[in-house]
Amino acid sequence: MILLSLCLGLQLYGQDTLAVRGSLADTLTINSATVTGQTQVNRIEGGAYAASAVSIRQQAASLQTISQAIEYSPGIRLRSQGGLGSDFDLSLNGLSGGSVRYFIDGVALDSKGSGITLANLPVSIIDRVEIYKGVVPATLGTDALGGAINIVTNRRSRNYLDVSYGLGSFHTHTFDFSAQYRLPRSGIIIKPVVNAYYSKNDYTMRGVKVRNEDHTAFVYRDLPRFHDGYLSLFALLEAGVTDRSWVDDFFVSASYSRTEKEIQTGATQSHVVGMAQRSSRALNLSARYSKSDFLAQGLNLKASLSHTRDHSQTIDTTFRQYYWDGTYIDGAYNEIRGRAKTLRNYLRPLTIGRATLDYAVAAGHTLTLNYMYNRVGNRQWDDYDKTYVPTEDAMPKHIAGLNYEQNLLQGRLENVFFVKDYVNALQVGQSEMASQTGSDKVPDRSVKNFFGYGLGSRYRFAEPLSLKASYEHSVRLPVSREMLGNGTTVYPNLTLLPEIGDNVNLGAFGTFDLGGGHLISYSANGFLRLVDNYIQATVMETEGMMQYVNVAAVHIKGVEGEIQYNWQGRLQLIANASYDDCRDMRQYTQSGTPSITYRNRTPNRPWAYCNVAAGYTFHNVGLKDSRLRLGCDYHWVHWFYVTWAAYGSASGKPTVPTQHIINASLLYSWGAGRYNVSLECTNLADRLAYDNYMLQKPGRAFFLKFNYYLCNR
Repeated sequence: MILLSLCLGLQLYGQDTLAVRGSLADTLTINSATVTGQTQVNRIEGGAYAASAVSIRQQAASLQTISQAIEYSPGIRLRSQGGLGSDFDLSLNGLSGGSVRYFIDGVALDSKGSGITLANLPVSIIDRVEIYKGVVPATLGTDALGGAINIVTNRRSRNYLDVSYGLGSFHTHTFDFSAQYRLPRSGIIIKPVVNAYYSKNDYTMRGVKVRNEDHTAFVYRDLPRFHDGYLSLFALLEAGVTDRSWVDDFFVSASYSRTEKEIQTGATQSHVVGMAQRSSRALNLSARYSKSDFLAQGLNLKASLSHTRDHSQTIDTTFRQYYWDGTYIDGAYNEIRGRAKTLRNYLRPLTIGRATLDYAVAAGHTLTLNYMYNRVGNRQWDDYDKTYVPTEDAMPKHIAGLNYEQNLLQGRLENVFFVKDYVNALQVGQSEMASQTGSDKVPDRSVKNFFGYGLGSRYRFAEPLSLKASYEHSVRLPVSREMLGNGTTVYPNLTLLPEIGDNVNLGAFGTFDLGGGHLISYSANGFLRLVDNYIQATVMETEGMMQYVNVAAVHIKGVEGEIQYNWQGRLQLIANASYDDCRDMRQYTQSGTPSITYRNRTPNRPWAYCNVAAGYTFHNVGLKDSRLRLGCDYHWVHWFYVTWAAYGSASGKPTVPTQHIINASLLYSWGAGRYNVSLECTNLADRLAYDNYMLQKPGRAFFLKFNYYLCNR
């Protein structure tokens, strides 16, 4: 289909085309599920890439975090190591970790600081989240292999004020403030944002091992977490102008983020931590500029420059061994790594420069050139351990992409073809624990070059049926967390090789208008991922530490599908299911012996899961211009092995059991959306749920949120 599309596109080159995309009447949300209808959302989902989009603006009044809005989308599994603020891992069609990259308005999310994630980015400033699966547009300028998450912020034209406060179980509090004001005389737009999240995360841990009263034996009890507090602060001030003769959009901004995190466990919950903690501070300065008809008619420019000073600190200066009841015994090693006391500092300055030029060669034919420069440093020193020798590493990379897009047959046919060039440079200064990190096996400086390419096509036969296909030969360079560690629970691995993969997607989607306000839409996608040098986290059980290593070859194949029903914007029903079979295809070990994990599923990752959601909206309940929305959703995850299936006996292999989770929500809005109150109950049945390496998730929890939104009409 793609080759035929290319031939047809060349034949029709220069003809006038008009993009026509299907749309639903409105954007409807049910907790984390979304039926899309906005133009930009439809443009993403109806394009040639295997992509979906979730509108955040429509559900911001009830959302606690952005991750809530996307974690139950088809093909996505988001797993955390605990409650609010804990490290998390997002899997997208079977690939996770650094294989999935995160952006905010096309710039790496890391630019806001390493402490800012999907879990604490202010909800009120987000318009939508774009999710690209496997094949990533060259215009994003990234080396993602598994996909990309692009967070698009609001571009409102009117002045507004948006304030939210939420409180919930486990001593959780959230605060969001965002506004926009245009100075009458100068036309300068000012956008302040303030955000704060706090939680003690003192949910109950069930059946954890502690000593009995006379310390003669171990017993199992249900106990609250006692050292897992989290604080996140974020402030941003942006100022600029729009719609001038010399610029379409020009803004400068400064942001500051701070996170404080008590560390409760290592990578497994058998390793209990009672005193160690980490903190981070990040200051970002950035500017963005866009201009249509730049230097020539039809030539458009978008450029941005960002620099972040990101300083984090890990404090581990206690020689103790803790238990889940908060008691401890004195020891001879620190808590996290089991070595000398440390107060380790990590300074990781990040500079990102990005420029995109697109040119309308003819009606329906566009060329886009994108360049991205990304340099992250890693300077380490220790304020406590005077024997530690300060080091400095750097990971600069250059990524250039050329994209050619066709829009033909009045929008029924869309093709895209692209090439990418990756240049990766590495400067290594650290030498600590060489046998563990491999610092003695890599040169002090190295530069490597890689090449990628891809294409995609979508053809719309009619509103109920469109087909799409895409392919990419991609390269994914290790990220700083994988190669340089995180300063707490992750060891560096300086010998990591880039992932190289071939990604294929084949899908269908459409909408049926049954009349009388009844709409049914569906999407289905099959995918194949062939990955060499697959980067996977491994756990040292005795230490509770993690390290990323290469697996020679991993193949992933799977399917996903979703169906949505909407009646007059009142009743919404949504169901989706995902299956991805990820297996180790390494036949022989480095020593030449047969690998016992050959064709095993990769461990510690779910491979079958589904979500069902229902919601109903009542209008003018009690007050004029009010609405009451009730929602409920159910989530199922099939059991999976924690370690390789080939290890140990069948009866003794650790598994994460099948999980059934039910959530319920209520939103009441009045004053034409000015006032909003929402109540959510997660894990309604209080079922025991697990995540990475059987780390327990919170049980039943409640969250209440108040939102006030004022906008000039």
